[in-house]
This record gives sequence, structure tokens and C-alpha cells, in this order.
Amino acid sequence: MKKVIRYLTLLPGVLFIGISLRWLIDPEAAAATIGMPLLDGIARSSQIGDLGAFFFAAGSMLLFGVITLQKAWFYGAALLLGGAAIFRVLAWVIQDAALAVPLIAVEVIVTALALATAASSGKRDPAGDA
Repeated sequence: MKKVIRYLTLLPGVLFIGISLRWLIDPEAAAATIGMPLLDGIARSSQIGDLGAFFFAAGSMLLFGVITLQKAWFYGAALLLGGAAIFRVLAWVIQDAALAVPLIAVEVIVTALALATAASSGKRDPAGDA
């Protein structure tokens, strides 16, 4: 079962890396995928830089976790993705944003997968934390 969970974790890791590259290669399509217009000027720089980095970091952490079996990588990915889900809900509650249920669902599912993979990982982190 541990191997199955780890292999399942590979999928979003690879997909997120692909999404990050799409922000560089075809940012208009990447933006449209998550319901955004591609912005102009410094806003475009922020949009491509921040979102590209978000997906690159999340994907990299998942992949590093699968490769090294160090729990901290999975916790980092869970924090990033779970945080995004929480901020989306807060944007809906506080700022009258649309409730992005499909995007939140992906973030929650991958967060749960990252936490499950961390829990099934027997390797301790270099700092000695379980």
C-alpha cells in the first residue's frame, strides 16, 4: 500500500511541474485553465512568476518527497496546497470571490495525498524529526 500511495503522489507532482512550464511557454492557456485572463505589464510578470513558482514548488516538493521519502517535502507541499485552498475559501467568505470548488477540490485531494504519503513514509528527516 505504501508504494501505491507514493506512486499516486508522483502524478500530481509531474502534472504540477508541467503546469509550471506551461506558465512559461503558453501563459495565456495556463491562465485560462484556472479561470484567469492573462494580465499585462508588471501584473503579467507577477502572474507568470508567482503562479509558475507555486506549481513548480508544489510539484518539486512532491517529487523530492517520493524520491527521498523525507516527510518534510510532503509537509511542505501540503502546506502550500492546503494554504491555497484555505485562502480560496477565505476569498469567497471575506472578499466576495467566486467559490472555486473544482480548484479547491484538487488542492484538498492533493494535500490529503501528500499527508497520507508522509504518514506512510518510514524515513526520518535529516533533522531527526519523525
